[in-house]
Amino acid sequence: MEAPDSPYASSPEGPPKRSQQRSRSPAPDDKEKQTHIRFLVTNTAAGCIIGKGGSTINEFQSLSGARIQLSRSHEFFPGTSDRIIMISGLFNEVIKAMELILEKLLNEAEESADAENGSKIRLIIPNSSCGGIIGKGGSTIKSLIEDSHAGIKISPQDNNYAGLHDRLVTVTGSFDQQMRAIFLILSKLLEDVHYPPSLSSPFPYAGVNFPGYPGVPVGYMIPSVAYNTMNYGPNGYGGRYPSNKGSTSQAVPTRSSVAPHDGHGKSVTIGVADEHIGAVVGRGGRNIMEISQVSGARIKISDRGDFMSGTSDRKVTITGSPEAIRTAEAMILQKVSSSSER
Repeated sequence: MEAPDSPYASSPEGPPKRSQQRSRSPAPDDKEKQTHIRFLVTNTAAGCIIGKGGSTINEFQSLSGARIQLSRSHEFFPGTSDRIIMISGLFNEVIKAMELILEKLLNEAEESADAENGSKIRLIIPNSSCGGIIGKGGSTIKSLIEDSHAGIKISPQDNNYAGLHDRLVTVTGSFDQQMRAIFLILSKLLEDVHYPPSLSSPFPYAGVNFPGYPGVPVGYMIPSVAYNTMNYGPNGYGGRYPSNKGSTSQAVPTRSSVAPHDGHGKSVTIGVADEHIGAVVGRGGRNIMEISQVSGARIKISDRGDFMSGTSDRKVTITGSPEAIRTAEAMILQKVSSSSER
């Protein structure tokens, strides 16, 4: 399924340089086929891809011709604190958009010296399509690795989540290697009659009951408010970008209170394990100040020993508009997740 004119098809000279890579059409048959690809990004990376007032994501859609959608800031892939990006369109449009996004993420990682996040990307692949990528006795995945020189690992099927029928395929390597591997994987998915050409939402898990997120010891619940927009706060990424239709708010463990608060919007209380409070606050209060500034929410942490009822989790009360609360919650969860990984 390789296309001779694609920058990610094999070449005796090796993959093109990053500055030379601009997606061109794959084989004529593939050119007319709709497809999609989903992958994970942190909430911070999602903000970079959206850009101020949606400027970056609009530019990427215009340049590639593909549609780019993100899950909302509280819609994480089960077991992670990462959001989902979905790219939909013709094969070459999806590859082009993937190239633009991946290059943006790598540049951001280089600027922030976050080499670990910049050197890997996690694709979401249905269980039913993983067999075609693995191949008999692992023959296909071995050939993909040899061809692309990228690392490709497929997570085991996670039976902790009833209704989850997806797995993560982690691709590691340089920009060239990752793009070559993604090109090959998407080509394989295009051959799979069971792989859907599109999904209605990047987050198809609404209504699926997921237990607690392993490795993320935090109580967390989304207020039951219908959101029609994503707002990254008055001091954050700026402006609004339309969210995906059909998504619904989804509660995940430990109940929180949502109530009017002194006329200053709503108030949500979440529980955070005592050992991770330091990561949320940061040295000299730096982290909590940043979260407050970016989200536009006010954040109050209970005193030592003042726990959520029936738990040993400290109370973190977030007050502000629904959008500010949502952004602050996501940033707090990211801090907790990073702390637990360390």
